[in-house]
Amino acid sequence: MALLPILEFPDDRLRTVARPVERIDAPLQRLIDDMFETMYAAPGVGLAATQIDYHYQLIVMDVSEEKNEPLVLINPRIVETEGSQTCQEGCLSVPTIFADVTRAERVVVEALDRNGELRRIDATELLAVCIQHEMDHLAGKVFVDYLSPLKRQMVKSKLDKRRRQQAPASATG
Repeated sequence: MALLPILEFPDDRLRTVARPVERIDAPLQRLIDDMFETMYAAPGVGLAATQIDYHYQLIVMDVSEEKNEPLVLINPRIVETEGSQTCQEGCLSVPTIFADVTRAERVVVEALDRNGELRRIDATELLAVCIQHEMDHLAGKVFVDYLSPLKRQMVKSKLDKRRRQQAPASATG
């Protein structure tokens, strides 16, 4: 398994709309394993393939406290929504930034699991938020898109400053 680089906002590749997965094969299984390793190491509760510059409809997540309930969603589709909730969200592609986002309180999603079996998941609470957040990535959206333009610019400025501070000092003559 391998840790994969995670794209960070405002990288334009995060805006790519993911294509459906056509084959569940050994390379996809390795990618799923690498995505889980990357997500757990980050640490996070969800990771969409778009975030690692792989533009197919693939999501891994694990919202359990013990990190022992891995969930794979291939070609997910939300088929039902209900209610509304506002939660503070963060994102591995927008490190150190958290903001309130309003989403459906309950979602029903249909997707293939890592074995190609169709699953129907009735999700509430954190799982519902995570599914909607990660599916946004597959559609080329990032959670900061729900913020006002001013707040989004503030996020971009904070991340730019963070990157400058983390960059190694260049050698001078």
